Amino acid sequence: MRMLRWFCGHTRKDRVRNEVIRDRVGVAPIEEKLTQHRLRWFGHVQRRPPEAPVRNGVLERVDNVKRGRGRSKLTWDESVKRDLKDWNISKEIALDRSAWRLAINVPEP
Repeated sequence: MRMLRWFCGHTRKDRVRNEVIRDRVGVAPIEEKLTQHRLRWFGHVQRRPPEAPVRNGVLERVDNVKRGRGRSKLTWDESVKRDLKDWNISKEIALDRSAWRLAINVPEP
């Protein structure tokens, strides 16, 4: 945001909202871009063969690890499941790379 503010000629003292600056510059919200990158990596992992090390390390967790007290931390696969549900995308589309890229694309405004 600092770069975008500098680009528009505003500082934090001007008290211009981030949404206004992103609209002026034509940049998509950072939350959507982060979700897009997370889903892009998920598609890459899904297209790998089942014996690939990246699939074993990312998609299969070790369940015998003792976790601390309190609420458990959000894991990568849980966040991907939430993203897929929020964007109404099924996992099976990830096997077709071109369809997956179209499904997860976040257009710039």
